[in-house]
This record gives sequence, structure tokens and C-alpha cells, in this order.
Amino acid sequence: MNCLIKSINYFPVKSVSFQSIETSSIKKNLGMPNDRIFAFSRGLDNKQSKLIENNPNERKLNNFLTLKNSPTLNKYNFFYINEKLTLTYQEKELLTISPDNEEERLLLTNKLTELETSLIKPITLLKNKDFPFYDTSHSNKIFNSMSLINLKSVDDFESKINQKVEFERFRANFYVEGIDAWEERNWIGKIIKINNVSFKVEKNIPRCVAINLKPKTDTTINLLKSLKDQYNHFDMGIYLTALDDGDINVGDKVNFS
Repeated sequence: MNCLIKSINYFPVKSVSFQSIETSSIKKNLGMPNDRIFAFSRGLDNKQSKLIENNPNERKLNNFLTLKNSPTLNKYNFFYINEKLTLTYQEKELLTISPDNEEERLLLTNKLTELETSLIKPITLLKNKDFPFYDTSHSNKIFNSMSLINLKSVDDFESKINQKVEFERFRANFYVEGIDAWEERNWIGKIIKINNVSFKVEKNIPRCVAINLKPKTDTTINLLKSLKDQYNHFDMGIYLTALDDGDINVGDKVNFS
């Protein structure tokens, strides 16, 4: 198997935007540091927001601002650099805050609701480095996860519907190349190793309407329906959990341990 890491990404704020990096540290049972460590609660008071911030067992997906319930967020980006969280629009900085400062968190939420009056309020910026706001941290089986996408699977989907499918729509931590389309679906339950870091392949990733949104735009196409029509499932990519500490780099080979 000549499967290689093509790109690495992390998402400072749940369900909004990503940063591409050449290398990343990996922490056992956690994943990628700073990945989805922030989220915005939606329609919850301060007490309820603090509860889901600290306790993943109390989380429900609808508690959070996501592209599924708030697609208007798709055109914004967040960057988290040197402990500063920056909101941008069309590459223009709108606001930078120190997210550990409660007053500055309020400045950010006020800015978002000013920009997007349709958002269900109140919204609160949440932070949790130990149990980040993964889609797998509000389910019956709570675990910290990373996502992997096979670029050949995206290519196969694109060719079947004869329409451009930007791989960024699937918002993965790792994109890989060098294996056949959909081969990754055969890895469920197995252990893979990347640069001597072992990962358990947990399950396929069921997709939602967020994939209909082209990143950083207001453009939509009904890709979710097309996935179901072509493959009789809504999956694209696989969830991983880290079994070791280590480092992952673009160009590293994926092996079975």
C-alpha cells in the first residue's frame, strides 16, 4: 500500500473553517492539539453553556452553531495563532481576541450577532482542550476523533455526478492519496500507523448538509442527495482515534501496524 498524507488541517472553531499545516503533533486519546477546541453554543443561557462546555455527555449537536443550522457562517474564517483567536471575512481581519478573557469573548459573540442577525441567540464562545467539540463528543460513545478522507473517493464521486466536488467540503484533518477509491471503508476496526503513530479506525463518517456548502462562499449544491443516489449511503471518510503520541507530516506513509 502506497498511501501518503497529502494535506493536514485543523479547525480551531467547530464547524466553521480550517487551517492547513505541514506537520502536527498528535496526543494519545486526544488527537490534534487545538483542533475544535472552540465552539459557539446556540440558544442556551450561561449556565447551560457552561454545562456543555465542560461535560461532553451533556452535549447535543443542536446546542452548537454549525454550518448545518447556521450556513451563513460558511463565509467566515477563524485563525488561532499564539493564543489569539481571529475572525476574518474575505481575508480581512474583523476582530482578534484573547479567548481566555471573558470580556473579549463577549466582544466576539457580539460581533458575530451584529454581522449575522439571523443567528439564534444567545451565543457563547466555549473552550475545552481536553474534550474538544468533535461530532463524536456528543454521541452515545464519547471519543476524541480525527477524520481522514481518501482523495480518490472524492474523485470517484465527482466523476459519477459529472460535477466539481471540492475536497475541502468534507473538512477532514487528513487527506490521503495513493489508494483506490473507497478502500478506506475496508479499514474499519483496524489499526493504521502513520510515522510510527498508531490510530484505530473507528467508523465511517456520515455526512450532513454542511457538505452542500462550498468553503468560504454562499454557493450550495445538493451533494448530500447525490451521495445517497450514487452509493446508497451518506458516508465520506473515516474517524480515527490516536493510540500514541507523536508527529505527523505531509508526505508520511500510511501503513497497517
